[in-house]
Amino acid sequence: MPGLNKELKKAIDDYLESLARRDESAHTLRNYSADLREFTEYFSPGETAPPAPADFDLLMLREWLAHLYEREQKPATIRRKMASLRGFFRFLSREHRIAANPARLLRSPKMPKSLPQVPNAEATNALVDGVGRDEPDRPYPKRDRLLFEILYGCGLRISEAVGLNTDDIDQTERWLRVRGKGKKERQAPYGSKAADALAGYLADRPVPAAQGNDSRALFLNHRGQRLSDRGARAIVGFYAAYVAGDSSIHPHTLRHAFATHLLSDGADLRSIQELLGHARLSTTQKYTRVSLTDLMRVYDSAHPKSK
Repeated sequence: MPGLNKELKKAIDDYLESLARRDESAHTLRNYSADLREFTEYFSPGETAPPAPADFDLLMLREWLAHLYEREQKPATIRRKMASLRGFFRFLSREHRIAANPARLLRSPKMPKSLPQVPNAEATNALVDGVGRDEPDRPYPKRDRLLFEILYGCGLRISEAVGLNTDDIDQTERWLRVRGKGKKERQAPYGSKAADALAGYLADRPVPAAQGNDSRALFLNHRGQRLSDRGARAIVGFYAAYVAGDSSIHPHTLRHAFATHLLSDGADLRSIQELLGHARLSTTQKYTRVSLTDLMRVYDSAHPKSK
C-alpha cells in the first residue's frame, strides 16, 4: 500500500493475515484489503502520511462515514466497509496496539427491508430447460445446463457451485459436498434432472489444464481451469437475457427461487435452512415474507371479499 506509514501498513497486513488464518474466504480478504486501502488513502491526501493507528478517533471515523454517504454509496457497501473497519480496530484493541477502540460506537446505516424478486416456478423451469439447447451456439452447453440445474435444483451460492470438485459428488446417492461460508461443509441432494445433466457434462468435460486443485474442479472454463465466480455470473446473465428476456436475473435469484418454491410447496423452514446452509433461521424467514406477499397478491386479485 503506497503512501502508508510503516506502523499502519504492518497493522493492516497483520490484520489481514489473522483473517487468513481464520480461513476467511478470498472474496472477504480481497474486499477488506480494498476497504482499508481506501480508508487510509482518504486520510493521506497527496503524499502526506496518514495517522498512526493509535491517532484515529471516533470523529475521524465518522468523517469517513460521512464521506461514503456523500459519494452516495449503497447501504450494503457502506455496511461492509464499516465491518472491515470495525474488525481492524477490534483486532488492534485485542492485540493491545491501541488504548481504546474508536470504532466501537460507530453506527452502520440500516438496510432497506426489500424482498427478493423471485420468478415463479413455471418461469424458472422454462429458463433452466432452455439452457444448453442447440440455439444459441455456445462452446460448453452441457456445462452451462449443469450449472443452472445445480444453482436452482440445489440452491447453491455461486461461489459454492464453482467451488465443487468432481470428488464432492456421490452419484449413487445423489449428494453434493458443499463448502459454504466460513469453510463450513454441508450435504445437498440433487434430483434426476441434475443427475442427467451431470452425466452428460462429465462425458464431455474438458481436459484440465494442469494438475492440482483446478484439475479436480467440476466446472472448467475454456482454458481448462476452474470456472470463476465472474465467469459463472456471465453465463447466468447471458441465458437470463437470451432465454427469459430478463437481464435482472442473477445467480442468487435462482437460490431465492429454490427456497421460495420449496416453501410454497410445503417444505418447512428448518429443512430449507439446512439446505441453504444458513447459520440462523431468521435469514431463512425472509422467504416466508416473499410467500405471504404472493399469497396476498393472489387473494387481492381473486377473492370476492378482498375488495
